[in-house]
Amino acid sequence: MRIMITGGCGFIGSAVVRHVIGTTGHTVVNIDAMTHAATRASTADAASNPRYRHIQADITDGAAMRAVFAAHQPEAVLHLAAEDQTDPTIDAPGACVATNVLGTFTLLEAARDYWNDLDMADRMLFRFHHVSTDAIFGPQRPGAPPFTEATLYAPRSPYSASKAASDHLVRAWQHTYGLPTFVTTSTHNYGFWHFPEKLIPLMTLNAIAGRPLPVYGNGSTLRDWLFVDDHAEALVLAMERGQPGETYAIGARQPRTTLQVARAICTLMDELRPDPAGPHARLIRSVADQPAHDCRSAIDPSHAEAALGWRPRHDFETGLRRTVQWYLEHRAWWTALQAGQGSTHTTEAAA
Repeated sequence: MRIMITGGCGFIGSAVVRHVIGTTGHTVVNIDAMTHAATRASTADAASNPRYRHIQADITDGAAMRAVFAAHQPEAVLHLAAEDQTDPTIDAPGACVATNVLGTFTLLEAARDYWNDLDMADRMLFRFHHVSTDAIFGPQRPGAPPFTEATLYAPRSPYSASKAASDHLVRAWQHTYGLPTFVTTSTHNYGFWHFPEKLIPLMTLNAIAGRPLPVYGNGSTLRDWLFVDDHAEALVLAMERGQPGETYAIGARQPRTTLQVARAICTLMDELRPDPAGPHARLIRSVADQPAHDCRSAIDPSHAEAALGWRPRHDFETGLRRTVQWYLEHRAWWTALQAGQGSTHTTEAAA
């Protein structure tokens, strides 16, 4: 299968690239504008493979997207490119709207033009796979069941609103034009090559440096944590088996509060890199909450598990140990990032 991946140098996208090139026979053309959260290092192992090609381009550039379709003739699109939820997107939400809404619209139109020109057999095989987020559902009430494919949307931040809008566009292009699209929604990812602005790498790097470990409020924010390599495997299975008009909610059934995550990282650091000054838990600090911050989110992945034949391979403890060890072993990568972008944030970023 010839796959066009958008955002393939980002955190989740690069995990998909590594999985596709390392374990399947599919080819990849990776479209990435190389914004602040993208790094070529995350796809370096694939770079010399003849089944991989990276094109630096912006999904809001319609001419560039049409040129990619014409030149590479993809049989499937895996759309991951997006502005993520961080403090800067709250202060300047225009980037979310431009990339997540206008970019998705532009990509859909380029895909529709390309798809319309295919012969009938290729039209039937083509898929447009849009990757969404559980942030679209808003806060989960304490005691409420996990989110499912049928949960109503209730976005509360510029990021989640822009992702909800892009979801609706993707579904509208299937219903209105027949473009064979489907959507996957996932919980919070963690793992290798995750930028330091995010919770688990932020906590890990601050612990390594002996800096405070900032936790919103009392640390009760609950997330369902999914190891990124497990998510990548699910996304590729969805590319291979997903059906137009469907939605697949992908999660690992591994809920943890922010405080539990911080303490687990501290325990691992005490084991793997003891601090002569004392246990790392002494560094945990409470900070003011982020605006529009959803306090709870978890997904019921039963439908995706059955339809895709997928189960996560990592529980949280195993995945977190691998992640912390990875950051300890890849100091050169993240120290170069810090040197180029300033030091690690001193407030907890969106998980």
